[in-house]
Amino acid sequence: MKKLMLITAPVTSRSGYGDHARDLVSSFIEHDKYDVRIIDVRWGDCPRNALKIDNESDKKIIDCILPMPPQVEKQPDIYVDIRIPNEFETHGKFNIGITAGIETTAVSNSWLEGCNKMDLVIVPSEHSKDGFVKSVWDKVQNMPDGSQQKVGEIRLQKPMEVLFEGADENIYKPLKENELSENILNDLNEKISEDFLYLFSGQWGNGGFGEDRKDIGRMLKIFYETFSNLDVQPALLLKTHGSNFSILDKEDCLRKINQVKSMFPKEWKLPNVYLFHGDLSDEEVNDLYNHPKVKCMISITHGEGFGRPLLEATMAGLPVIASGWSGHLDFLDEDLTMLIPGELKHIPKSIVWKDILIEDSQWFIASENHFHNALKYCFENNSNFKEKAVKLMKNN
Repeated sequence: MKKLMLITAPVTSRSGYGDHARDLVSSFIEHDKYDVRIIDVRWGDCPRNALKIDNESDKKIIDCILPMPPQVEKQPDIYVDIRIPNEFETHGKFNIGITAGIETTAVSNSWLEGCNKMDLVIVPSEHSKDGFVKSVWDKVQNMPDGSQQKVGEIRLQKPMEVLFEGADENIYKPLKENELSENILNDLNEKISEDFLYLFSGQWGNGGFGEDRKDIGRMLKIFYETFSNLDVQPALLLKTHGSNFSILDKEDCLRKINQVKSMFPKEWKLPNVYLFHGDLSDEEVNDLYNHPKVKCMISITHGEGFGRPLLEATMAGLPVIASGWSGHLDFLDEDLTMLIPGELKHIPKSIVWKDILIEDSQWFIASENHFHNALKYCFENNSNFKEKAVKLMKNN
């Protein structure tokens, strides 16, 4: 008889956590070693329509999802919780917590306490593990006189391992132009006149200018500055969304783009920024990476627990310019990509998020001048940069 494995994870969510969860669950199912049952949970406000009944791999996951309220006939031999650590629960004889972990320099005491409930914790990058290992909080108790006294420390006490998140080689790979879907190929060819596109892919999160975690607003500003008033200009394809793929969300993304654009004099000739807002299949995303107009993937993110889109882009042989800090350094070779230097600064108070983004933590601010120079170099020397990207593709 197979051992019972109960998994709590956002397997239906259109999110990075959802992608990670589906990969892990598919692996557990393919091992055929466990009787897998799944408790599906939401991930923020992200849509929960990622699984398709006519997809063979998705169907296997769907068949394992328990109806609500979930019930199992006995205590699970193994319990796996794929969420953030303060949500970790312990239902099994052996309990495993899997989390993307941290985009900043430190985790909260509640995250450490959540990890310490588990028998094993798994994270996707050395950066993520480092944040947990180095975080230490005072453990205090309230005294009769109203003061607080330190009685110990809260630190990681359970084993933590790095399991590289990866990407599916059957999906993310180089393609010839005649292998691309007509939908993606024709859409970009018909609607975009430029032959040189930079690509950004990621969620536009909360926060004002320079305060969203992917730092999209500042990225746009530097892009506009770099290529303004030139006779021949590249364009930026911004594949992004907020919390969902609604019309209101699209209008909000356009509003934020126009806010950045309004920083410049009206008489300036600014390069075009095209918003790609909508839901794509994994195969269509790979088509985007392989489109002949798309020449380079860019990101000046403040921090990543892993950075899956950056890995996916390298699998297709797309050159990458990215922040020189956090989880994606596990797979972005500094000799084969352009990693932008910068400095660590405390996160802004406006985006402090209880137990998630803590006030005392820091994140990365990419150098504007270095990013400007990298964009310009890539535009002027793309063939040299592409040769390095092909080497990185083979490595990854």
